[in-house]
Amino acid sequence: MQKKHSPTRVPALHEHLQYCHSNGGALLAINFYNFETLKGIIRSATEADSPVILQLTRSSIEYIGLKPAVQMARAMLQDNGITGWLHLDHSDSYDLIHACLDAGFDSVMIDASEKSFEENVAITSKVVQLAERYHAHVEAELGYVAKLGQSKEITGFTEPWQAAQFVEATGVHALAIAIGSAHGFYTAEPRLDMERLSAIHESTPASLVLHGSSGIPHPMLQEAIRRGISKINLATEIKDTFMRKLKSLLRDSPEIDLRKVFPHAIDAVSELVKVKFETVRPRASTY
Repeated sequence: MQKKHSPTRVPALHEHLQYCHSNGGALLAINFYNFETLKGIIRSATEADSPVILQLTRSSIEYIGLKPAVQMARAMLQDNGITGWLHLDHSDSYDLIHACLDAGFDSVMIDASEKSFEENVAITSKVVQLAERYHAHVEAELGYVAKLGQSKEITGFTEPWQAAQFVEATGVHALAIAIGSAHGFYTAEPRLDMERLSAIHESTPASLVLHGSSGIPHPMLQEAIRRGISKINLATEIKDTFMRKLKSLLRDSPEIDLRKVFPHAIDAVSELVKVKFETVRPRASTY
């Protein structure tokens, strides 16, 4: 049995996730890939008067650049008066996590879910200890949530007793759990194990995270929120919506001015995110 972790200062994001849950809602954590997808997300957050978690993966950081990505996200949040946090999504690299924390990220995810339970605990604990120096929020993953390109037929659901042990041993603030969701689009309607979710929620005080929300029916998302989910990740639908709109516009168009084409794709992303905000909004009228 791992030694119990003794937490220090609680990050602001953790407090806000707990607030959302206590008011029957969740925070949207949305991946952006360029200025245009970021603009669509920010526009919807502004119109909904909603806080938002802006997420970046390693590949997006390599594409945009770490410093430009942080500065762009911070400027967009500040200029629009939005409460928001910058989160590193799905990192298996301690060095990348360290670099992102140095760059000003509010939250990081260490994904060692494909390691053994003991290795996952050890790796996650090391990241939690690092993040405490920055007063940053840490998310980890326990169980098998199929990533892009991985089989969705394999199951490795999170066990409530393991979740309790994991959170106690690591001190992690948020836990992405495996209850039937998967990254990417679904070939059949997903089935979330709601009873398992309730049991996990009862077993640990950590904020629970649902990855792979793209394509999950909104009533199912709302039921997951009622049973304990307080952070919902959205990525695949953002890319798909943006690219589908661009393809439809450019298929038979001679237009070469991207400043005339991209706004239509931004609008499409904004409309998508607007509906998602309405789906997860807490009961309280103000945040």
